[in-house]
This record gives sequence, structure tokens and C-alpha cells, in this order.
Amino acid sequence: MAAEKKVHHALGDTAARQLANATKTVPQLSTITPRWLVHFLEWLPVEAGIYRLNTVKNPQDVRVSCSQREDEGDLPEIFVDYEEQPREYFLNAVTTVLDVHTRISDLYSSPHDQIKEQLRLTIETVKERQESELINNPDYGLLANVSDEQRISTLTGAPTPDDLDDLLTKVWKEPAFFLAHPLGIAAFGRECTRRGVPPPTVSLFGSQFLTWRGIPLVPSDKVPVEDGKTKILLLRVGQKRQGVSGLFQPGVAGEQGPGLSVRFMGISRNAIASYLISLYCSLVVHTEDALAVLDDVEVGKYHDYAALDTYK
Repeated sequence: MAAEKKVHHALGDTAARQLANATKTVPQLSTITPRWLVHFLEWLPVEAGIYRLNTVKNPQDVRVSCSQREDEGDLPEIFVDYEEQPREYFLNAVTTVLDVHTRISDLYSSPHDQIKEQLRLTIETVKERQESELINNPDYGLLANVSDEQRISTLTGAPTPDDLDDLLTKVWKEPAFFLAHPLGIAAFGRECTRRGVPPPTVSLFGSQFLTWRGIPLVPSDKVPVEDGKTKILLLRVGQKRQGVSGLFQPGVAGEQGPGLSVRFMGISRNAIASYLISLYCSLVVHTEDALAVLDDVEVGKYHDYAALDTYK
């Protein structure tokens, strides 16, 4: 009589997983960036939401002379005149309303608080829009406030060391950083390598940045790329240096950060809890020579530019 074959039974993976607790991450939002521009700028608190930029009228007329020793009794007389209608900057609001159904927050907030995560992701998106506005806003954005004298075009299309040197002649008084799309920085790196002068790197805020003449190239995907072309900016920063500064409103109700407000708006009859998220900011260029731009920078032909328009 043939021996009976033994059959071994064991608990399978699928059934066993029903008793196991999966480790859950908080929601990952791929559009979050380091927002380096916000970190590199100096931020000035603004009283009552208005910043008045007083400037000297006809600065080229402010001159002094050096008298000879025998002419010391005849001293020159001058005065410094001011612009009578200085520009005023009003803070702009990036605002949205977050709605969360109370049933969702009541039942599904373990291990991660649903309201906290919804607020975190919404605030991150608002901050991304803030950086885009600092660059692209038609009123106070960097690109809209470059004077004609501070605009130059590339010599060959692709960004070269000579192009960045030309930018440095425009912002030569204590330049702080270049600002460019990552594709623009990559194109510059390729041109440097072709010429045998690979740009060195520097560590700032715990990250590595390419540099040129010791000035870091700061990446931001909010710098526009259109039809294979982008721009590279150069900034001087700080009010004391008569540079570029960010503006924010301190002490707003429900303050969660500089100029950032989160306020609970109540629960509707449909059990929807609403939160108002507002970020008040603007940007000022104190003098024209604090900002310059390199136009028509070619970045190559093999990239998906449509994917770069999220925050324009």
C-alpha cells in the first residue's frame, strides 16, 4: 500500500497581513520645493501693509568738489532733493479656504491628524505660490521690476561664463546670488565644462550650490521656461545695501509664520469645517542696480516644458 503523502498547510502572506499594522507616511506632495528664494532674501516687517520707498531725485546731480587750500573760505553749497511722489508697495495676499468634513476628521485621524495634514499641505502650496509671485507678479515681481538698463541678452544662446560676468557688471555692488531655473543652471554647468572651467560648489543651508565668481546659483522652478528659453537673474539683497527685500505683515491674526495666517471660519450646516489660510507679502527693489536679468537663455530641446507651468 502506497504511503500517504503529507500535505503541509501554513498561514499565507495575504491572510497574515490582515492582522498587521502597516506603517503609514504622511501625504507626500511632489510639488513642494526648497523655496530657496524665500530663504536667501532679507524680510522686512511692514506697518499697516504699506511700504514707502523714498528715493533721491536726480542722484547724478548730487556732487561735491574738493577746494584748494587757499580757497577754503569759498565752500560749495548743495542739497539732496527727494522724489515728491515715492512709490508705495502694498502687501499682496495669497489666500485660499480649506474645507474638511467633520466626519472625516472625527473618524480617520489616527495615526495622522486629518486636519493637521490638510492644513500642512495647503500651507505648503500657498508658500509655493508665494515664491512664484515674488518672481512673476506683474506688479511687484522680480521680472517686472528689472529696468531696461539692467537687461542683457546671451552672446551665444546658451548661458556662458561671459554672460554671467556681464550680469556681474550690472550688479557689481555686493551681489548676493544668481537666481535661475534648474534647467538654466544645468545649461550653464554644461557650458562651463565645455570650456574647461567647471564651476565650484559651496555649502549653504546644508545644501550644495554651484557658484560663479564665488556667487551661488540658486535654483527655483518658478523662473519661467518658455519655448526652450529661460532667464537668469542676479540680485543684491538687504535694505542697508539698497538691495532687494521681501515684505511681510507681522502680528496678523492666527499667525503661523511670517505673514502667514490660519483662521477657523466655523462649521456649516453640512458639517463642513472651513479654515482661511492667508499669506501677506510683497517685494521691493530699493535701487535699480540691485537687480539684473539675462534674457533668452537657451536650455536645450529635450525637456518637457509643459510640466514646469504649475505655479505660473
